[in-house]
Order: sequence, then C-alpha cells, then structure tokens
Amino acid sequence: MAVTHSDALAALRFDNTFVRDLPADPEPKTYVRAVNEAAYSRVQPTPVSAPELLAWSAEVAELLDLPRDGYGGDRERLARVFSGNELLPGMEPYAACYGGHQFGHWAGQLGDGRAMSLGEVVNRAGERWELQLKGAGPTPYSRRADGRAVLRSSIREFLCSEAMHHLGVPTTRALSLVGTGDRVVRDMFYDGNARPEPGAIVCRVAPSFIRFGNFEIFASRDDRDNLRRLADYTLRRHFDDLLAIDDERHRIVAMFERVCATTAEMIAGWMRVGFVHGVMNTDNMSILGQTIDYGPYGWLDDFDPTWTPNTTDAQGRRYAYGNQPRIALWNLSRLGSALHPLVGAAEPLEAALREYGAAFERAQRGAMQQKLGLEHFEAANDDSLVDDLFELLASVETDMTLFFRALAEVPESDDPLAVVEHAYYEPGELSLDQRQRALEWLRRYGKRVAAEGRPVAERRAAMNRVNPKYVLRNYLAQLAIDEAEQGDPFKVRELLDVMRRPYDDQPGREEYAAKRPDWARQRAGCSMLSCSS
Repeated sequence: MAVTHSDALAALRFDNTFVRDLPADPEPKTYVRAVNEAAYSRVQPTPVSAPELLAWSAEVAELLDLPRDGYGGDRERLARVFSGNELLPGMEPYAACYGGHQFGHWAGQLGDGRAMSLGEVVNRAGERWELQLKGAGPTPYSRRADGRAVLRSSIREFLCSEAMHHLGVPTTRALSLVGTGDRVVRDMFYDGNARPEPGAIVCRVAPSFIRFGNFEIFASRDDRDNLRRLADYTLRRHFDDLLAIDDERHRIVAMFERVCATTAEMIAGWMRVGFVHGVMNTDNMSILGQTIDYGPYGWLDDFDPTWTPNTTDAQGRRYAYGNQPRIALWNLSRLGSALHPLVGAAEPLEAALREYGAAFERAQRGAMQQKLGLEHFEAANDDSLVDDLFELLASVETDMTLFFRALAEVPESDDPLAVVEHAYYEPGELSLDQRQRALEWLRRYGKRVAAEGRPVAERRAAMNRVNPKYVLRNYLAQLAIDEAEQGDPFKVRELLDVMRRPYDDQPGREEYAAKRPDWARQRAGCSMLSCSS
C-alpha cells in the first residue's frame, strides 16, 4: 500500500534543538524591535488566501521521508503545510536573530525578516534537516517590510538551490514552491515604480541556517555568555568530532579552521561553474560552507571577472565574480573577530585565515585540473596555461560554460578554433589577432593534453563530468517566471528536471544549453537584478 502525503506528514519527527538549547526572545508579539540576549524570536506564519503547490523537489522530499511525487493525492495539504497555513505537531516556528556586514559596513541587527524555521526533522536515517519557509509573513526582524516574497524571486531561489546541488556545489536545498494567491507590492528596481506581483513561499531545507552573523550580533553587543552558548551549540550539532578537544579555546579555533576550509571549497565550486552570488554579506554566509540566500545571483554568460548580477553593487562591484575568493576571506575575518573574545588570542585565528588561502588555492587548482582534463597539474607550467586562458576568455565576449564544455573535443580536431567558435557571442567579428591568440592557446593546450597520453574517451568523459552543459542562466529562469506569472508552472518544473542532470547530454533539450540570446542582454531579470523580492 502506497504511503500518502498525509501519512508521511503525520510521521515527520521533529526534535528542535535550536529553540530548546538557545535563549529565546521573551516578547511573544511580532512587532519590529531590537532583540537582545536572544538567539531567536517565536513567530507564527501569516496565513495566505489560496496556497497552491507549483513545484516540488523529489530528491529533497526523499531526504525527509516524504513521497517523491508531490503532485498527486492530497497535494492541497502539502500546499497548506508548506505555506504555513497548517502547522504539524512538533513544529515550533521561530525567526533567528543575527547581524551582519553588508557591502563592507556593519549593519547591526538584521535577522530573519521574511524567513521562519518550522523545526528540525529527523529522518529514518537519523539525519537532521531544518525546514524554513521564506515569505511566510512578518517577524520582529522585518524592519519596514511585510515578510512576504514574490513569485519571481521564489522561483529563482527554488530552482537555483536544486541546480547548485546537482552541479556538486555545497548548498542549502529547496523542497517546495507554493503560490499564495495573494499579491505582494515590490519596487523591482528601487526607482519608485512599485507594483503588485504574485506572491509565493519556498520551503528551504538544510542541516542548519546558522550564519556568520549569528555570532557577530552577540560579539557586537559584548554578550559573551550567549556567544559562548551559540558556539557550544554549533560544536555539538555540527562539529561534534571536535568535542574530544579538551580546551574550549582550541575547540573553537578548530571549528573556525573547519569553517575556513569548507568555505574555500564552496567558493572554488562557485568559480568552477561560473556562479556569482551577488550578495556576499556576512549574514549570507553559512557556518557550514553552504551556498545560502539566493537573491540577485547569476552565471557568467560571458567571461567577465568584473561582472556582478546585483544592481545595488553596480558601482563598486564588490561582489563581482573575480572578487568572490577575497570577499570570502574578508567575511571569514569578521567571523574570526566575533570569535576572538572566546579564544583570547588573535594568532590562531589568523593562522586559520591563512589556511583559507591555501585551501582555496588547492581547490581551485584541482578544479582547473579537472576542467582541463589533466591527470596531473604541473604548477610551474599549468598555472600560466590557466592564467593565459582566463586572459583570452576575458579579451572577447565568450560564453564560459560552452567554451569549457567544447574543450573536451579540442585535441582531436585539426581545426581547434572551429570546435569552440560557437562559444563566442560574435564569432564573425573576431579580429585576426584575436583568432590567432585563441588558436595559439588551443594548440598549446592540445599538446599539453596529448603529452599525458590519456585515452581520448576517458578524458572526454572526465571533463564532461565537471564542465556542465546546462546551468541556470538568468534568461532561462526569467522565461519560466514569465509563464508562471501567467498561471503556468510547467517551465519551472521542466527547468528543474533539466538541472537535475547538468553534465549529461539531454536530447531534445538543446535550447536550455544555448548561450544568452541578444534580446536578454538588458531585459529585466535576464542580466542584473536588485535585492527586491
């Protein structure tokens, strides 16, 4: 007998350590305020008028012991639960209190202004997953906002959370996308032209949503008791192997070293696939080294290290693609400063920060070795091969994803430039010098690969496992948004299915692997985006 959605929902087991082990805000009312000496505030989702399940991740459902198919049976109940209209036994909704540095400046208290954690599900395998609704209504941290989210930003978050996972980049996940039936007023470009848009709610899933900013807020207030409680909780929940270290200071340093290492791996993953986060504030950095908070993100449609998808960052380009490794280091240094009162010395924290640089360099070199199909990376020669490639890609408008995917065929071709020519946005306009430089690099690369003697089929297969054919380009997401706003979520589900296998050839889906069309260069949602949602 098949398990129904209602049976599976009733069987969910909640064990909410965050609310049990950490201090709560004593004020039960939801009004905007400074919340002191507390890690969270208890809240209740605000009901929506007509919840409708628009999209469902089968893989995340399986993690939670829910049915993979969310579209049959009692899908109406799924919509009620994952919109916040119905709370299950064991759920204890809360909004976390944290601070953060935004665009390099301390912003003070921030907190979950439109997100609410429902609780921590423990699945049959003993894994613990925190469920969080984004767009479920106001909290004490909503400032001047309504706590809601619009359909366009919710689609982008839902799809990108899953796309990044299938690309192999550490990330939070997304279970569901629910339309609310309500309108939400937003000023998309902060230009005074606010308009009502369809509302939606995403259910995000992660082992934890603790951020650098959770530690920063206590440190900024010199609240060492609660800073210590948070550090102890984080160690117990997420770094329990470090509890064998007797000295508290050494435990915290070891935890910080781990955060530095996992953050380096995450950033190297971003760089490998051409992803740009767009809002790398410290309140958007996960303590677990997972990509979190998908706002104005994007992929490099053309290889421009100075590109940022965030209109707010258009002038300074602080969070541009090429800056992401050093911004991660800067953010880690802010976390290190927050932990300093518990460690009492700067040197061990500074040593961990130095290790971040070494860890990122190792991960980045490893990624480039794989992307180029090399069995061994010879730093003395291959570093210059990579540097020259990046300079070449940046010199003329080139699609990064298509170029690297095509490299798997280059050593076999008598005309290597013809193999990658489709990756150029205007191949017919390449100057003689540009063509010559590209041809020289491609021949140099071909000789380097040939020297290793790796079987062609083996090398091609290895390269195609790390160079994606499909990425969630902004224009693809916008096309799905356009149809969903007209009431048809088919393209959202289709995109989700394509992004489940980003490294595979998918016959009949070539349109999803095409470079950005000319009409999408300046269209809203297809190039740069604001933080508005």
